[in-house]
Amino acid sequence: MRCMVLEVPGTDLVARERAVPQPGPGQVCIRVLACGVCRTDLHLRDGELPDPKMPVIPGHEVVGEVDALGEGVRDLAPGQRVGVAWLGWACGECEHCRAGRENLCQRARFTGYTLDGGYGQYMLADAGYVVPVPERYEAAAAAPLLCAGLIGFRAYRLAGEEARRIGLYGFGAAAHILCQVAVHEQRQVFAFTRPGDERGQRFARELGAHWAGGSDRPPPVPLDAALIFAPVGALVPAALEAVRPGGTVVCAGIHMSAIPSFPYRLLWRERVLRSVANLTRADGRDFMQLAARTPIQTRTHTYRLADANAALEDLRQGRFDGAAVLVP
Repeated sequence: MRCMVLEVPGTDLVARERAVPQPGPGQVCIRVLACGVCRTDLHLRDGELPDPKMPVIPGHEVVGEVDALGEGVRDLAPGQRVGVAWLGWACGECEHCRAGRENLCQRARFTGYTLDGGYGQYMLADAGYVVPVPERYEAAAAAPLLCAGLIGFRAYRLAGEEARRIGLYGFGAAAHILCQVAVHEQRQVFAFTRPGDERGQRFARELGAHWAGGSDRPPPVPLDAALIFAPVGALVPAALEAVRPGGTVVCAGIHMSAIPSFPYRLLWRERVLRSVANLTRADGRDFMQLAARTPIQTRTHTYRLADANAALEDLRQGRFDGAAVLVP
């Protein structure tokens, strides 16, 4: 099979030919139909994530078809369409797993980071960690749901059901999905882009955002919650200043630049600052059920598998709205 491999952090991915992987007990081999390109993949490529598997095939927003079953797999069938997300395995035994917080498992393995992912024609996955993909979405359109959608959904839930005015800092793949969910649920969305990014602001308004402007501007009204998707630490104090007393700021990325010091008054009056770490299988099931009944239109820009480096660079430079997707 053809695949794109990161062999040395800080360098471009290289094209390689490998044998189609054979599933072991409890695993499935998946023929990849589409794989989203996530900002986490860019952090991995740039060497900003610790202790990756090396060499590694990136990619954790995978939509594919089951090609072969390993011993003991009975709930899946060849030809069945499935999705593979970031959490690839958890121990099931530690205090976090037993408490339903497998996203915090210290032994967890992650697709496209400590396990080979979907930047290839085939991949292996633990059968217990694949998720159903709603039939209403074609493969390329569904791929961004597997991380941009899932992580955005987890951050959205942490904002609380009472949050009616929600700020989205960084209007990329996750925010453009989440904006549609929030608007569908009759919440007001305030979209913050790079200063001067009028194209991105127009895109946000097209998707139903109540207001859109640069991240250097305050919102017109205090927010109930702010979700930060851009990996920019300086947005944390800005978001804290934008939320009302008792409001919540959620940092939704796996990597962020240093957060500058800020006066205590920004946190005072019971404002909450928290992070999202990974996701759980329950998040996947719940979000896919929501996606099945919500008219989400993902804006995707497709690239050939061999053009993965171009897709990553276009993501870095903000050359498109929505999400990049590799198609083998």
